[in-house]
This record gives sequence, structure tokens and C-alpha cells, in this order.
Amino acid sequence: MTLLALPVTAVATSPAAAEPRKQRQAEAAALARRMLAQLKVSRPLSIRGYSHRRFQPRWAHHKGRCDVREVVLARQGRGVRRNASCHPVKGRWYSPYDGKWLKSEKLVDVDHVVPLSYAWRSGASRWSQARRRAFANDLTRPELVVVSHSANIAKGGQGPQSWRPQRRRYWCRYAVSWITVKHHYRLFVTRKEKVALLNMLRTCGR
Repeated sequence: MTLLALPVTAVATSPAAAEPRKQRQAEAAALARRMLAQLKVSRPLSIRGYSHRRFQPRWAHHKGRCDVREVVLARQGRGVRRNASCHPVKGRWYSPYDGKWLKSEKLVDVDHVVPLSYAWRSGASRWSQARRRAFANDLTRPELVVVSHSANIAKGGQGPQSWRPQRRRYWCRYAVSWITVKHHYRLFVTRKEKVALLNMLRTCGR
């Protein structure tokens, strides 16, 4: 499932046009509940030994001169222009966490939906370096999303039991994304985390 930045105007839709979206959300939520039920519930592991570099010494090279971060910025932005080194020099980015449109690449971050430090405490501490690097640079699962720098700082390494996007309308997609990533990588959840995710899934289709 790929995360897409919806324009603000997409919120103001007619009741008839909103029905397919609600249906898609309801179906995604049903699948997410099934995946969540399959995840092991356990206490968080120790943060001991964690370092950002254990996952991501740098953004992985993707193709040409582009790294993963630059690919995410290009595919989730509007009117993005890149220089010869593939770095974005112009564009607009929508931050789904807080509903902000940002016109400078310097104001946005590429967030790991499941934070690296949180993944470490959910089982990634037992992975190989190669698997952790693949997790941190995953362009297939909904793990990487462009958000405002301020929202990313506010989130930090917190899970959904401690932090949720400011925009309640995004809770459904956020919970589905979180569960999708954890299910794929077979990371466990805590009891409080599972309760929080189920509560967020209740917003789907509304």
C-alpha cells in the first residue's frame, strides 16, 4: 500500500464521492485488524545498543544519482524539480500529519512511520544489519512519508499509544500503515500499542 499526499481540496467532496473512499478505508481497516491479530504481543525490549547508524548510516542509493530520500520527496511532492545530483530544488509537499503545505525541501522530513528506535525495541535489535538497512529504506511498504519537520520532531520515536497525528482524519491511514509495516517485518506490538491502534482503526470509514 502506497501513501499518497491528498490535496486539501480533496476533503471537500460530495457525499456520493465520499462513499468509495469510506468503503476503501473500511476494507483496509478490516485487513489491518486481521494482520494486527496475527502479531505477537510482548513487552518492549531494551533500547540498549540502539543507534540510528545500526539501521541507516545514510540513505541507500536507489538508481542513477538518486537516494531513497530523494525518491520519496519526488513521488510525494507536487511540481518537484531536481538538480543534476537528484536533489529537489523546487516543489510543494503536503504533510498529512498536520495538514500543512510546505514550499521548501528544508521544511520537510521523510519520516519512518514505525520509528527506527521503536522498531529496535519491537524485535529489530535481533535482525542482521542488512535487514535493518532494508527496513530503513523500504520504498514498497508504507514506512516512508513526507511530513513537516515540526511534526516529525513532535513524534520522535513514540508509538501510537503516546503520539498520534494532529489530523484525526489521518488516523485511519496511519494505523493501517503502522500495522502493515509491523506485519511484514514480523515486529511485535505491546498491549497498549495494540489498543491504541484498534482505537485509531475505528475512525476508518467515517
